[in-house]
Amino acid sequence: MLGGSMALTVILGLPLGVILFLTGKGQMLEHKAGHTALGLLVNILRSVPFVILLIVMIPLTVLLVGTSLGVAGAIPPLVVGAAPFYARLVETALREVDKGVVEASFALGATRRQVVLGALLPEAMPGIIAGGTVTAIALVSYTAMAGVVGAGGLGDLAIRFGYQRFQTDVMVVTVVLLLILVQVLQMVGDVVVRRVSHR
Repeated sequence: MLGGSMALTVILGLPLGVILFLTGKGQMLEHKAGHTALGLLVNILRSVPFVILLIVMIPLTVLLVGTSLGVAGAIPPLVVGAAPFYARLVETALREVDKGVVEASFALGATRRQVVLGALLPEAMPGIIAGGTVTAIALVSYTAMAGVVGAGGLGDLAIRFGYQRFQTDVMVVTVVLLLILVQVLQMVGDVVVRRVSHR
């Protein structure tokens, strides 16, 4: 559930973040109305609590994957909840790139596509990867909440056995496993960011 939703979050959130950046004020594809509309959509999706998003999206989830239960039923709301969050982190990482890099690329005759793919994204890659780590950790908590609608995973285990059957030991083990998973994700993310930064 975490792997599938994270992959789709990156596939959707990365280009969305790039578009948000490029259409912003003073950027290559500046478009005030488009940037405002896209920013509003991202902000709305980011502001909806995930548990509510899970329930509101049930009809759309059934339409997309045929069920609102299990791992397949959890992935669409997970992606809709996480992709806008990741897009904002990507946009922030791109804003931190020195404008001189972009200007130098244009001075050397690079096209807009070459500037984005050859200068902007490589320069922002440590921030983009760090944003991916933060998003993956947020998705861990989202997947735990997805257990409320029978999506399976550790959240479902904690609710059905730890809470409903009053098995405290199951609840404790679930929390410990979630903590370990978050620590592993953070450590892996930090290692990747360090390696990319040293290149």
